[in-house]
Amino acid sequence: MNSAFLLTLLLAVAVGSHVVDLPSKALFKVGDRRELACKMSSCPEKVTFSWTSLEDKPLYATVNNKDRESVLVFENVTQYHENTIVCKAYCGKESKQAKTKITVYSFPRNPVISGYDRLILGNESVLDCEVSSVYPSEFFEVQWLKGDKVLKTDEGKYGTDVLSSSYTFIPSSEDDGKAITCRATLSLVEMINETKETSGRMKVLSAPRNVNVSGATAVSLGSNLTLTCEAEGNPKPEFTWTALKPDGQSVEMGKSQDLFMHNVSLSDAGTYQCDVSNDLDRQNTRVSVIVQAPPMDTLIVVSPQSSLKEGDTVSISCKSSSVPVTQVVLSRRENNKDRELMTSKGNETYVILSVKLSDSGMFVCEAFNEHGSQRTTLNLTVEAHFLEVELQPDSVIVSDRGSSLVLSCQASSCPRPEFSWKNLSNMPILRQNKTVGFQSQLFLDPVELEDEGTYLCEVTCGSIKKSKQTEVKVFSFPTSPIIKGSGPGLVGEMRKLTCTVQEVFPANHFQILWMDGEIEMYSEFGSFSNGTTNLTSVYPYSMDRKDQGKLITCKVLLNMRGVPAAQGVRTASTTLSIHYPPRATKITVSPLTELKEGETVSISCVSDSFPVGRTVLSRVSDGIQTELIASDGVETLLTLPSVELDDSGFYVCQASNMYGNHSDSVEITVNAPPRNTTVEVLPSTDVHEGQNITICCRSVSFPPPVVVLSKLDSETNIYSLDGNFLLINLTPNDTGLYQVNVTNDLGYETEIFSINVIEKRYDPPLGWNDLIIPAISLGAAAALLSVVVNVLRARKMGSYDLTKCNLGTV
Repeated sequence: MNSAFLLTLLLAVAVGSHVVDLPSKALFKVGDRRELACKMSSCPEKVTFSWTSLEDKPLYATVNNKDRESVLVFENVTQYHENTIVCKAYCGKESKQAKTKITVYSFPRNPVISGYDRLILGNESVLDCEVSSVYPSEFFEVQWLKGDKVLKTDEGKYGTDVLSSSYTFIPSSEDDGKAITCRATLSLVEMINETKETSGRMKVLSAPRNVNVSGATAVSLGSNLTLTCEAEGNPKPEFTWTALKPDGQSVEMGKSQDLFMHNVSLSDAGTYQCDVSNDLDRQNTRVSVIVQAPPMDTLIVVSPQSSLKEGDTVSISCKSSSVPVTQVVLSRRENNKDRELMTSKGNETYVILSVKLSDSGMFVCEAFNEHGSQRTTLNLTVEAHFLEVELQPDSVIVSDRGSSLVLSCQASSCPRPEFSWKNLSNMPILRQNKTVGFQSQLFLDPVELEDEGTYLCEVTCGSIKKSKQTEVKVFSFPTSPIIKGSGPGLVGEMRKLTCTVQEVFPANHFQILWMDGEIEMYSEFGSFSNGTTNLTSVYPYSMDRKDQGKLITCKVLLNMRGVPAAQGVRTASTTLSIHYPPRATKITVSPLTELKEGETVSISCVSDSFPVGRTVLSRVSDGIQTELIASDGVETLLTLPSVELDDSGFYVCQASNMYGNHSDSVEITVNAPPRNTTVEVLPSTDVHEGQNITICCRSVSFPPPVVVLSKLDSETNIYSLDGNFLLINLTPNDTGLYQVNVTNDLGYETEIFSINVIEKRYDPPLGWNDLIIPAISLGAAAALLSVVVNVLRARKMGSYDLTKCNLGTV
């Protein structure tokens, strides 16, 4: 082969090179139908195409192949179509490829604003803006604008399809009717810049304020009255007039801004309230109306109004409804003459602190003003009283030792009663007592055992003397019982529980019960004693696992009439603690022990022991045990959110405490379809006629796959269990495209490659002068050097050394 031939060969290769036509970038909108075309129009024959995803995801598209064009069809674009894709085209023995980046976006709707149509004046308000179904959210920007002024800007965050933005401010009256705008912008550099916005008119509401009433409030009897109520607010306030009566009742007078009354009477005098309200709040103001008239309805009021007894306090009031009242005079009629007792310019009260029989008689009230006068009289009668005595409590009293007890003696129908406290021996009682007015109290504080007995309260009123008596009984039950001997023990041991209740009285009224829930197991009673004593009861029992956690109660009862139910029963409880080593250890796998790669599995380890010990979950693979998780508790739970092939193996659950250990195990198998398939041709895909090649196929899967090798223009298939193929004594007819198909029960994966068999030629040896050729370009010189080196090596060795491979299947 001479230099001219080599130059011609290189020029032919350079001229015959083909180009794959594929856009480097593509922008898809979610929901659209899009097509992506890959072309090799320079190839004179039918072109074979293959599409490959450079990211770990399927293409999610259908392929439509033609002679020199292959089209990917995306029927309904979603976020999953965002990918980097390679199109590889084969023209005869030559293959070319091109890469494109698919970017997906979604911006279907305008922003939605809320909260702008009901703002409260002066209150902090929050406006919300939401833009839904957006992608990619991190390239979005949300702005709040009032007119052309930007109030706030929020950036989108990765991983959400809804953008939310809030604007907080305090509205003023100037904001009412102004427009507020939420603007959303999607900016993908050199691809798209799209903006959508929504505006709304702000409505600022305010509660009623500056409430005021105008008009004359002092009128003459029989004239007309007009009052006007004024206020500000948005929405426009509504008005309601109400008359407030002295007895606390209110009467609605009208629902207008003006209150008009014709021919007013004395009953119209009083307080009137104007209520102003809108949707936000309610305000009111009050005004007093005075009706001027001569004295009317003059009367004398006596309190109390019932029959008066000697020593009572009586109040005499002289009242008149005249307006204005110039003077009020209260007098007493004596010997047909009025003796003045009190003179005032209003309604004042004359008080007699301790009335006598001589205070009986006629009282006169007379009212004067510039319009006239009016007079009224009242007869007052004072009677002698009758002594009544009441003692509380008046029945048998049962009191707790150390508590406080008060005996209260009440005298009635006597202005100045005299009290004394005695016992049945008619001896004074040396305890603190306090007498105030008509009541005397005896304080037993604190109550002691010697306070038991009968008590008398004697009351003297002039020549009258009366008494009442009551009986006091004392008990002592100060504390709850105490249980001892309730510590933990092993199964089969004999233990004793001791229950003690301290300082009880009277002991013969006490009973001690041992209870298992509501079941009475043992009972005993106390014996008689003169003072307080301690009661003790012992209950023996045998430790049994079924009694674990059983609640044993010591219940002490005071069987004494009159003792309050809450104070007559006290209890103490203890929980039996039975210790034993781990048992019933169980490992559970959910949902299955045979899984597919990527599935979620939960492994639960449960054991029964007391005290609860430590639970360890481990995996045994290739004879090596690895601890995965450990905890102190009844259950240990491990969740693998996405299992892998390496997660296969035996899982062992071992529970242990101070008394021993117990374990359980299970085997988990993880299956996966073939992936990461690679093909290596040794020594090269370009070989000489008569040589042998080894095809090594690597793949990750379980169960092990079947590997099939086929030539694309032939129907012959070759099967392999270890992924290795040996092709012997190749001929030029073996040149072409080959496909490796890796298949197991869960799926398959294919790889396409080409083999070029160079026909043998018998030419004279090359001389060094034949290798000197003009440099076409740096790439052509490198290609020429490679050809020369390979030719010389082939001439010297006869063939390539075949590299052995034993790659198998993972």
